[in-house]
Amino acid sequence: MRAAVLVGCVAGACAYEASPVVRDDAEWNAFKTVHNRQYSSPEHEEARYWIFKSNADVIRAHNAKQSSFQMGMNDFSDLTLDEFSESHFGVKMPTEMWQGAKKLGTHSVRAGEELPSSVDWTSKGAVTPIKNQGSCGSCWSFSSTGALEGAWEIATGQLVSMSEQQFVDCNKQNSGCSGGWMDYAFKYAEGVGLCTEDSYPYTKKDGTCNLDGCSVAIPKGGVTGFVDVDHTEEAMMSAVAQQPVAIAIEADKLIFQFYMFGVVHGNCGTNLDHGVLNVGYGTSSGTKYWKVKNSWGSWWGEGGYVKVLRGKGGDGECGILLKGSYPRVTTTTAQSLVV
Repeated sequence: MRAAVLVGCVAGACAYEASPVVRDDAEWNAFKTVHNRQYSSPEHEEARYWIFKSNADVIRAHNAKQSSFQMGMNDFSDLTLDEFSESHFGVKMPTEMWQGAKKLGTHSVRAGEELPSSVDWTSKGAVTPIKNQGSCGSCWSFSSTGALEGAWEIATGQLVSMSEQQFVDCNKQNSGCSGGWMDYAFKYAEGVGLCTEDSYPYTKKDGTCNLDGCSVAIPKGGVTGFVDVDHTEEAMMSAVAQQPVAIAIEADKLIFQFYMFGVVHGNCGTNLDHGVLNVGYGTSSGTKYWKVKNSWGSWWGEGGYVKVLRGKGGDGECGILLKGSYPRVTTTTAQSLVV
């Protein structure tokens, strides 16, 4: 039996030629075992093998440069960049804001405000464990729940994991697995009670809105609005010092597909396509960074997190300063049992 073998890829377009079935390869076999890969045919496996080998070559070449960040093989190693990009993002910025999505204002640095040298909400108990969106383009919902979880914990002292699936199924201003926008999610949250993750679990696919059996995480009236963050480093630092901030970045690059550890810089632009959560900032070996919570599982990156260069100026590395926002919550007007 002969199989299709990858002989080259340019801008995500791959060329194949006939070749014998894939040879034995310890690295490949280990990958299949660790990530439980089973392919539909020998030809399919052969094609994936050569994508895997091409990715491995890119990673080794990058790591040999001794950059400020390292890349490594992971669960995405048998995907082309185009395949990865099609299935693991989901930010869809509106061309014109929905009229109902009125913000409470813009967060800027106050006169005389002293900014802390570092912030990490994971160590302060305001961040839930890393989650995994799978191949559903629902990153916007994870960014939104992360910001809501942090805001509610800071207000109440209770960290509760909130349901992304509720947003995917019920937030009709957004498009579920086909993408969405965090500000629209915050606006939706103003008019309803928000369910716990346990009572409305994530399915990695679009579903029908069903709030029966929902255990309330934030009661109706608990979310009072949202605030956009001014497009400066100081404003973002000020906002993150207050609470975790929902942000969008450009992540359609191999550096994100295979990021392992270190501070990402110099390899992405401002084509925002992925919603994540800014949970802090600091300095590592003299390099300033933002600490960002992702939604691709805890095996990815630094336990599910990525450090992104801070101090670049302009729109920030990967456009990180362009579209920050966070919800405001209250415990005084919330209707405790209303969904």
